[in-house]
Amino acid sequence: MSQEVLRIENLKQHFTSGKGIFAKGYTIKAVDGVSFSVKRGETLGLVGESGCGKSTLGRTILKLYEPTEGKIFFEGEDITDFTVKQMRPLRKDMQVVFQDPLESLNQRHTIGMILEEPFVIHNIGTSAERRKWAAELLEKVGLPADAITRYPHEFSGGQRQRIGIARAIALKPKLLICDESVSALDVSVQAQIINLLLKLQQEMNLAMIFISHDLSVVRQVSDNVAVMYFGEMVEYGPAKEVYQSPKADYTKTLLSAIPVNHPKDRKKKRKAELESKKISAGTPQQETA
Repeated sequence: MSQEVLRIENLKQHFTSGKGIFAKGYTIKAVDGVSFSVKRGETLGLVGESGCGKSTLGRTILKLYEPTEGKIFFEGEDITDFTVKQMRPLRKDMQVVFQDPLESLNQRHTIGMILEEPFVIHNIGTSAERRKWAAELLEKVGLPADAITRYPHEFSGGQRQRIGIARAIALKPKLLICDESVSALDVSVQAQIINLLLKLQQEMNLAMIFISHDLSVVRQVSDNVAVMYFGEMVEYGPAKEVYQSPKADYTKTLLSAIPVNHPKDRKKKRKAELESKKISAGTPQQETA
């Protein structure tokens, strides 16, 4: 049995606004009672519309936000209440690839400096060793050796995302969270980045959470799929099962919106569209994970 890397139990992330002179405070339930687990070498696809809480969930798992309630277990250890100091040595094992690499990469640093930074922060290796490792990372993600002396603005969006991935895997993490990491790229470039991620996952036996609003992309990479709606998980299960026999009405609606190219699939799409029309304007039925 594969080793469980991450388990979250009834995780909640609520944001409360301050009270004003003319308005009462209110609470936004960005993540509301979500539970799942991810094993080594496994990918969980986290899908839903913009604003459903996917990215907030990812940031809460990484402890960039302190959870309101629930538990976060990393490799069997409860890290829910870990302080910033306690989390520091764990950061090398939990990494993230963001949506916009241009914003997440320091524009004043060369690619070599960017890739060496994780080693510097964790005080790993000598200057010469870090330079060598940076060059190896570039090769691993399919970029030329001379990229090491150049700057982020000199690269295309897909190349910058490769640099972001190289930085994320520098310290050989056990968990990689990809937060809409291909959504800003052209379709052909998306495929290249997805193939790269899958290749690296296989080589490194990574546990991966792939966050996206695009079900067709999630389908390509996921072992299990979690569907979120207004902070809640309305469906969770093996990817094949979720895509072929969705239980939640909201999942059926999302699936009906995926473009269909093959004629054999058009009848299935039409059936899903008809079923989705039954959904009322209210909150969809909650399914048990």
